[in-house]
Amino acid sequence: MISGARVIAVPVGAAAACSFVLLLLRSVSLRYFKAWAGGREHRARVLSAVRRPLAVPSVYWCIAAGLYLGMAVSDLPAKYVFYCYKTIHVILVLSISIAVANVVASVFGAQMQKLDLPLSSTTLVGGVLKGAVIVIGMLIILGILGISIAPLITALGVGGLAVALALQDTLANLFAGFHLLIEKSIRVGDFIKLESGHEGYVDDITWRTSRIRTLSNNTVMIPNKKLAQSEVVNYSLPQPEMSISVVLRAGYGADHDLVERVLVEEAQKAVSDLPGLVEGQTPSVAFNPGESWVEFSLNLTVKRFVDQYAVRDAVRKRVFRRFAQEGIEIPFTTRTVYVKEAPPP
Repeated sequence: MISGARVIAVPVGAAAACSFVLLLLRSVSLRYFKAWAGGREHRARVLSAVRRPLAVPSVYWCIAAGLYLGMAVSDLPAKYVFYCYKTIHVILVLSISIAVANVVASVFGAQMQKLDLPLSSTTLVGGVLKGAVIVIGMLIILGILGISIAPLITALGVGGLAVALALQDTLANLFAGFHLLIEKSIRVGDFIKLESGHEGYVDDITWRTSRIRTLSNNTVMIPNKKLAQSEVVNYSLPQPEMSISVVLRAGYGADHDLVERVLVEEAQKAVSDLPGLVEGQTPSVAFNPGESWVEFSLNLTVKRFVDQYAVRDAVRKRVFRRFAQEGIEIPFTTRTVYVKEAPPP
């Protein structure tokens, strides 16, 4: 009885002790590298790129190493040792698959920020890459367990047809998301206006929906299929800079040459002062007579779509102050009403 308990206690104790020591070394190493990164941006990026993908798999590696040491010093029957080694191999393959999947997704996201490729580092692409690596790892695990893959693939092919029919909308959204990413007509970070009237920044394109962050900081989630079929105005293509017109009015009795000169001068000052305006541009003024006043369209170029709101407000305030200094009248709508006397009965 004592001998049987000792046969089990020795490998279990060795496995537990080895796993505990390795987990302790792992924790100490992570703390050391965190202190090494210190507040240095480059080191912090390197640590983040390594730590996130390997944090969870490294725990399994410590456990697998402990089990391997336990089996090496055990006197268990060969049958049990065989199954324990199978378990160790499964743990290693699964953990390595997770680590590789995380590294691939992380590297892909970093490269997409440097290279101008027809794909975006979105949740959709990252999820597909990670899923592909994990599927390969699962196939390797099935091979280790002695399960034939060919019948499984045949069964999946037959069942996949039924699943595809049941998930038509989901698959349509998935492939529509790929279409949007490959076509690059809508990219993460672009400012767009939808056919429904919603407008905002594209935060992400996932496997089912695209997320639009409006100017009021709310999120609009649109199915990828609907977004691909809708009429969308992308204010970030072909470039984020865009022209705007600030409409101002002056009376017919005003000196129109003076008005135009004032508008150009104030616009040139605004180009130097306002961060939302493109530097080095030459503002222009268009003249348009109206019923009771003359409209002047001051044409400017802003850096982004959202900059137009602050620019319009600032330019109008500048011009109104200058009009007051120059004595230029700002007209308002007037109407004359003629009342006829009723004819005598």
